[in-house]
Amino acid sequence: MNLTSPSQVKSWCIEHGFHPNKVLGQNFLVDRNALEAIVDAAALPAGTTVLEIGPGLGVLTEEMLSRGLVVTAIEKDPILAERLAEALGNPSNLTVRAGDALDLIKDGSCDGFPALVSNLPYQAGTRILLELTQHTASAPETIVVLVQTEVAERLAAGPGSKTRGLAGVWVQLDYDVQLVRAIKASCFWPRPEIGSTVVRLTRHHRNDALAPDWRARFRQITKQAFEHRRKQLGAIFKGQVQSTARAEQLTNADWLAFVSGFPG
Repeated sequence: MNLTSPSQVKSWCIEHGFHPNKVLGQNFLVDRNALEAIVDAAALPAGTTVLEIGPGLGVLTEEMLSRGLVVTAIEKDPILAERLAEALGNPSNLTVRAGDALDLIKDGSCDGFPALVSNLPYQAGTRILLELTQHTASAPETIVVLVQTEVAERLAAGPGSKTRGLAGVWVQLDYDVQLVRAIKASCFWPRPEIGSTVVRLTRHHRNDALAPDWRARFRQITKQAFEHRRKQLGAIFKGQVQSTARAEQLTNADWLAFVSGFPG
């Protein structure tokens, strides 16, 4: 089956009585150019071990395997997980794990992969990225994902942006974020309501020395600040800091200084 052919993908689903699940964010990529843009952005040499979350029918999996990458694919849908390896010819460089990626990240099963390359499920994409990148000691060096454009913009948002929020601040603590390419909604089947963007996250290691308890404090303070993003920081943390700035106005360097100087 040509996995970039909308008609063939739809025919397979009809033939097997499979209905894409909106709750699981099952929108299958069916565009060759978009597919190649994702793998090209990763720029990984053959033999690299790659984690893929939400392979679906395997269009991205197949492309990565063809380039000599060693793929571990995690699929929550048991029907798709069961068919994936056989449908791709049971290649030796593919391991398929059935399960919820969020659970597997938390129990350490996703630790130690040098790269993540995925068309992430729409509904859980942000949560998956935040969970994975918070495991700093074992988080991937390179992450290339296809996510909803609004999610991509939040990840890359700089200070002063309306889309600046926790996702960007937390991810940018350890990663440089690059928006690679916009992907139209018509490149998926079923067609989602909004477009997507290929995003590349590259580990920068500038904050590797930060202790786990400091990082937990960082997340706690920034979370409290963004829960009241319209207020000045001095009003949120009364009696603790004096600042007329609002949460989205601070750079990550500002946040590092702010948390380091926070009393208690």
